[in-house]
Amino acid sequence: MKTIDEIGHFSDVPLDVLVELDRKVMTVRDILALDKGNVIKMNRSAGENLDLIVGGALLAFGEIVIIESSMGVRITDFNIEE
Repeated sequence: MKTIDEIGHFSDVPLDVLVELDRKVMTVRDILALDKGNVIKMNRSAGENLDLIVGGALLAFGEIVIIESSMGVRITDFNIEE
């Protein structure tokens, strides 16, 4: 039996999907000092994969794609722990 057959009855359950580039901890002072045009240095480099988090769990990795005037995420790999 395929996985989709086993869990198909859950197919209409809505889940939050979060696409995360990076996280940074900043002090209130640093946030209040921000001005329009400031750059916040992050740990990841341009072109690195994004994290796709579903229901609070890291599910997959992806990259940003532009389709006409919309932005999306192409899945590049799944986070499968064996």
